[in-house]
Amino acid sequence: MKVLISTDIEGVAGVFRPEQTRAGNPEYERACKLMTAEANAAIAGAFDAGATEVWVNDSHGAFNNMPAEALDPRAQAILGKPRYLGMAAGVELGVQAICLIGYHSRAQGRGVLAHTINSFAFARVSVNGQELGEAGLYGALAGEFGVPVAMASGDDAFVEENKPLFPHATFVQTKRATGQTSCISLSPHKSCTAIHEGVKTALGQRQLLRPLVLTGPLQVVVQTQTPALADLFCQWPALRRSAAVELGFDAPDMQTAVRMLNSLSAMSTVLR
Repeated sequence: MKVLISTDIEGVAGVFRPEQTRAGNPEYERACKLMTAEANAAIAGAFDAGATEVWVNDSHGAFNNMPAEALDPRAQAILGKPRYLGMAAGVELGVQAICLIGYHSRAQGRGVLAHTINSFAFARVSVNGQELGEAGLYGALAGEFGVPVAMASGDDAFVEENKPLFPHATFVQTKRATGQTSCISLSPHKSCTAIHEGVKTALGQRQLLRPLVLTGPLQVVVQTQTPALADLFCQWPALRRSAAVELGFDAPDMQTAVRMLNSLSAMSTVLR
């Protein structure tokens, strides 16, 4: 059994402040250690469930947060950007399941540090009328490769949002959101223990899992944070402006949709 673990940072136990997600300060360095510990717990759970190969996709920010030397040496690390499959890079390697560790609520959600891909650029993203966050977007991308989401961890808002998308997955709640930048968190040790057991249990029941597949063509609607961002994005001829802060585009599949969203995210740096 081959397993992919995709790790973000906002859903990690003990992470609740924006400074913890941004390079260049001690709070970030501490958060990266917490993120790495949860990744290692997931790796151990996968191998305990019988995995023969495990890849860990560093999926936060610039995709270079976890020191490679601190990861469980049994796993292989997927690092750096750009990469076409983004947070789901590795699903093309013949894996049977993906686990989402440290994920968070979608933009405009009530979870800790909630956003979708880029908090500066996007206020909402929907596909065929369904609002999705990163778990939904990348879970559906994995589904195009026949890979189901087996397990996911994050705060209670993240769990509530995504259980309907992945009804057979195992969810681990690492904290309870009490605001955008406040929470009641498990201790890092308890969170890692729960993640280890969650991954082990989920992969032990993998025959029950089903991939999330959104059949194309897909209609993607993006609400931007400002009209200026919509002005910028609609320089791309494939995009249609529908309102001051709303635009849309068509995509044949989720891989194309995600690549377009990530390209828009990169464009947004022009206005920072």
